[in-house]
Amino acid sequence: MSVASAVPGRRMSRVVVTSGSGKLGRAVVEHLATHGYDVVNVDTAPPPPGQPALFTRVDLTDLGQVTEAFTGIDDRYDGVDAVVHLAAVPAPGLRPSGATFANNVVATHHVFSAARRAGITNVVWASSETVLGLPFETPPPYVPVDEKYAVRPESTYSLGKAVEEEMARHFTRWDPELKLIGLRFSNVMDVADYAAFPGFADDPRSRMWNLWGYIDARDGALAVRFALESDLRGFEAFIIASPDTVLERPSAELVAEYFPDVPVKRPIEGRETLLSIDKARRLLGYDPQHTWRDEV
Repeated sequence: MSVASAVPGRRMSRVVVTSGSGKLGRAVVEHLATHGYDVVNVDTAPPPPGQPALFTRVDLTDLGQVTEAFTGIDDRYDGVDAVVHLAAVPAPGLRPSGATFANNVVATHHVFSAARRAGITNVVWASSETVLGLPFETPPPYVPVDEKYAVRPESTYSLGKAVEEEMARHFTRWDPELKLIGLRFSNVMDVADYAAFPGFADDPRSRMWNLWGYIDARDGALAVRFALESDLRGFEAFIIASPDTVLERPSAELVAEYFPDVPVKRPIEGRETLLSIDKARRLLGYDPQHTWRDEV
């Protein structure tokens, strides 16, 4: 699949990644660079040594800085074809709720607005699994959960992500050529994190807050590339998770024990994820390649 560039006659090649120094961002930068993209990391944190990307420190809560980052930065580059927006306070409780909301929603507004001003029609950004109703103290309407039911934010962090998705609907209504794809990433994991996974069996309840889900950072990066290269237009949201759960127990058994009153929408096979990736498989061609079981 291919996508027309923001610059007529030029194939998409230069991609700005916000928070390219972060956990998922590092994987995305490496993956895109490996697949031939010119990558620009804009972040407030420095990049890891040897990262295959240009780097500029940018405050995303300043619309002027974001606009400049998307149009060209002196001595760095001119013109941008696409944006991957991953920057955010990444979870509830890391900062006071008001500060989290003010940072995340404002930054995402500025990314959408600056992209539109710069003529960039291809934006992929990190929404969150939290909009599905995490930590599921109120049980989900059914399992596996998917994108078909209305968002259910249960924290200020999640409320911000829900607001971002609603903003995306209106930005794409204003500009029908704009593509804004929100990837509802599950709990992002590096290979080093998998050493802890066998211990989850001692207390399965400790991971029921997101239906025992996770996403390998490498597969998260794969989903980003497939979203960038898709021919979709408008706003779309996709759950992005690994194909399995963090436990060895069958997923249907977990549902029966911990969510006995929740309807099961379709047969659940083996240890498959309860965060449905069916839509991402169907519309993006997403095919996750990694599981923690290969690393432990």
